[in-house]
Amino acid sequence: MSGHNPFSDLKKGWSPERLARSEARKAKLAAEMVSLEQLREGLGISQEELANLMDVQQPAISKLVRRPDMKVSTLRALITAMGGQLHITANFPDRSVEIGDFRA
Repeated sequence: MSGHNPFSDLKKGWSPERLARSEARKAKLAAEMVSLEQLREGLGISQEELANLMDVQQPAISKLVRRPDMKVSTLRALITAMGGQLHITANFPDRSVEIGDFRA
């Protein structure tokens, strides 16, 4: 046994109010999420410009921004090249905590 349970199993004992809060938070987060490609486009940075900043070829950027999974260091480099800073935050029902292990 892996010791992992589906999140749906964990929610079974939640009150209707807690379930409603969870669904509202999920909807809010979904509305705020953008893909890396959408972020790049929204910032007005072309794939070619980003490739030059990261010292890679343009096809590598095209592939990179569409990846469903990547190393934190790669994501940090991409965000930094676009002029941002990466912060990793764990969100809980009663608080949010920034994870310091991933800071540059």
